[in-house]
Amino acid sequence: MSKEQKEFLRKYKFDKRITLLSQVMIVILILVGWELLSRYNIINPFIFSSPTKVVKTIYGLYVDGNLFNHIWVTVYETLIAFVIGLFISLVISVILYLYNKIYKIIDPFLTCLNSLPKVALGPMIIIVAGANVKSIIVMAVLINVIVITTVILNGFYGTDKVRLKLMHSFGANKYQILKYLVIPSSYKTIISSFKLGISMSLIGVISGEFLVSRAGLGYLIIYGTQVFNLDLVVSGILLLVMISYILYKAVMYIEDILVGK
Repeated sequence: MSKEQKEFLRKYKFDKRITLLSQVMIVILILVGWELLSRYNIINPFIFSSPTKVVKTIYGLYVDGNLFNHIWVTVYETLIAFVIGLFISLVISVILYLYNKIYKIIDPFLTCLNSLPKVALGPMIIIVAGANVKSIIVMAVLINVIVITTVILNGFYGTDKVRLKLMHSFGANKYQILKYLVIPSSYKTIISSFKLGISMSLIGVISGEFLVSRAGLGYLIIYGTQVFNLDLVVSGILLLVMISYILYKAVMYIEDILVGK
């Protein structure tokens, strides 16, 4: 390894450490500031709680044996919705790419469905699927599938035009072009859609749990609101933030492996 390469790696590692340290310091400053503002009644401690109250609430959930059950329910529903949504999105994307006329016809409807608040469909989903986990997963799939489909389709249609012309010049049909050029060229886009997909799935699951659930972080937040236990509400929100971060990092790790970074 040359001297320049060693210097580059040293600077790269140093920058990563500085970035991580800065992130940790920001979190610490936010927590300390939040605690002080709450303790000295600068903000309403009943509404905004405080880090110490949140820790006590989470510990209470742990002692009662409910903490990991609520976390697992939300994570399980999110992963199931993510896998189902990703599979459906891939199938729809392939069909719409192969049959471009169909895509042109339904494109405005996809845009309308994407902008439609899926929570508005909640009562209908509950009637059709029942007041159970199925409704939550259906809600999450409805939220993630159109977004993931749009991202994958953009990747398909962003394929190098010169390569497409080259494939056509060799007499390749649209199925061969899709298999040997479009999908391989869009591989990174498909993998990148995982990050968006897991985020949308979590949003969908929490939206579903707000409407119908007996467990999960969404249930904790709604239950805390109903009984005016805002410490529980804030604890549920913070747990949700941590779960979101962990899932995002897990997907990024998988992305790095699959892309080969």
